[in-house]
Amino acid sequence: MTAKTFLPAVDEIERRWLVVDAAGQHLGRLASVVANLIRGKHRPNFTPHLDTGDFVIVVNAEKVEVTGKKSSQKLYRRSSGRPGGMKVETFSHLQARLPERIVEKAIWGMLPHTRLGRQQFTKLKVYKGPAHPHAAQKPEVFDLSTVLGGHS
Repeated sequence: MTAKTFLPAVDEIERRWLVVDAAGQHLGRLASVVANLIRGKHRPNFTPHLDTGDFVIVVNAEKVEVTGKKSSQKLYRRSSGRPGGMKVETFSHLQARLPERIVEKAIWGMLPHTRLGRQQFTKLKVYKGPAHPHAAQKPEVFDLSTVLGGHS
């Protein structure tokens, strides 16, 4: 007799709302933890082809940190699709202008680039300061030190 693989029913998956404070966190470490929360890899019923993850609210996006010379050397590129439409911006300029985009791009890079990944990405909410409009969902504070150990 072979063991059957457990498959969670899509309508029975309970999704929590988690608040993650990005203040003083390293960008890559923060992004990998949040991507795993969005995918649901922290749950025992994780299934790669199903959306079993939680909603994640990232606050204080403007206080995220990078190591070394990345603040002046890391480049963010976007294109309008027209000839000469390439825009290039450094980390420090983008952090001053749209800090939410830095965190979103880092997390998007760690999600699968498929239909499922795009659907999971909609469960991410990033805000510049400490305030967010999701109090009605009763979000729980997620402590990053439990996952990152001794790292900041």
